[in-house]
Amino acid sequence: MADPVTLASIILVAGLLMYALFGGADFGGGIWTALAFGPRAREQREALFNAIGPVWETNHVWLIFVVVTLFTAFPAGFGNLFVVLMTPLVLALVGINFRGAAFAFRHFGRESKRETPLSARVFEIASVLTPFTLGLAVSAAAAGRIVIAGRIPTENVSAWLNPFTILGGVVGMAICAYLAPVYMTVRVTGELQEDFRKESLAAGLALGILTSLMIPLAHYQAPLFAKRLFNSWPMLFVMLAVLAGIVTETLLWLRRYFWAQLLAGATIVFTMAGFAAALHPDILIGQLTLSAAAAPYPTLRAFLAVLPIGALILVPSLFYLYWTFRGEPSTELPPEGKAGRG
Repeated sequence: MADPVTLASIILVAGLLMYALFGGADFGGGIWTALAFGPRAREQREALFNAIGPVWETNHVWLIFVVVTLFTAFPAGFGNLFVVLMTPLVLALVGINFRGAAFAFRHFGRESKRETPLSARVFEIASVLTPFTLGLAVSAAAAGRIVIAGRIPTENVSAWLNPFTILGGVVGMAICAYLAPVYMTVRVTGELQEDFRKESLAAGLALGILTSLMIPLAHYQAPLFAKRLFNSWPMLFVMLAVLAGIVTETLLWLRRYFWAQLLAGATIVFTMAGFAAALHPDILIGQLTLSAAAAPYPTLRAFLAVLPIGALILVPSLFYLYWTFRGEPSTELPPEGKAGRG
C-alpha cells in the first residue's frame, strides 16, 4: 500500500486542480464581464452570467474540500500557512463573499426590476481580487521566504508580497481568464462564439507569456523552487503544459471547440502539476516537509478510509449538476433591456 502521506498529498493537489478547473472558470467569467467590449459586450456579459448562475456556489465545494483535507491530513501545514499568509487568504475570502453577494443582488434585482447599483462592478472587482490573492498565497509557499522559527510562526509581509508572488497572483488571474472563454465557445454560436474564440486565443497567449516569465524570475526570487523545477518530473509536466497550450491554440484557430476546451483543461492541469512536483516533498519549500506537516498515521488512514465513501455521494452528484447545466449552443440573444453593468 502506498504511503498515506503521499496519498493525502495527491488528494490535496487533485482538489486544487478541480477548484482551478471549475472555480477558476467561474472567476474567469467575472473577469471577462469586466473586460467585455465591442458591439456585443452586453450579450457577452449576459452569456457569462447565465453560464455562472447554476454552478457558482457549487464550485466552492472544491475549495472547502481542499481546506478540510489540509487541516485534517496536514494540520501543521494548515496552521503555518494560515498564520503566515493570513492577509492574502483573508482578502481571498472577502472577495469570495462579496462576489457571491453581488451576484445574488444583481440576479434578484433584475428579477424584481429594481437593480442594485454597482452590483456588477463589485462582482467584477471581487472576481479579480480572489484569484490574484489565491495565486499570491500559493506562490508564497514556493518562494522560500517563509521562515518558521519556533512553534508559533508570525506573519511577514515580504514572505508573500514580492515580485515572484505578485507574478504568481497575475498567473492565477490569467488561468481563470483563460478557461472561461474557452468553455464558453461550446455554449454559444455565431458572432458571440467568435468573440469568445478571440478572447480565448488572446488569453492563451497571455498565459503562456506569464508562465514563461515565472521561470527566469524564480531563479532570482525562488532559487530552490527553480532548481527543483528543472528536475525530471516537474520539467516533464512543464513540457506537457507547453504542448497542450500550443495544441489548444491550434484547435481554437481551427474552431474545434469541443477538443479545445479539453486541451485547455489539460494545460492548466499540467501547469499546476509541474508546480506541485517542484514543491514536493515540501508544503512550505525549504521549511516544512509534507511528512513533518502530516497528521499521525491513524488519522491519515481514517481520512483515506472515509474519503471514498464521501466521493461515492459527492462526485456523481456534481457530475449530474455539471452535466445538466453544461449549456447548449443557442443563437438567441438576451432580452432587450438596460445595457448597464449594474
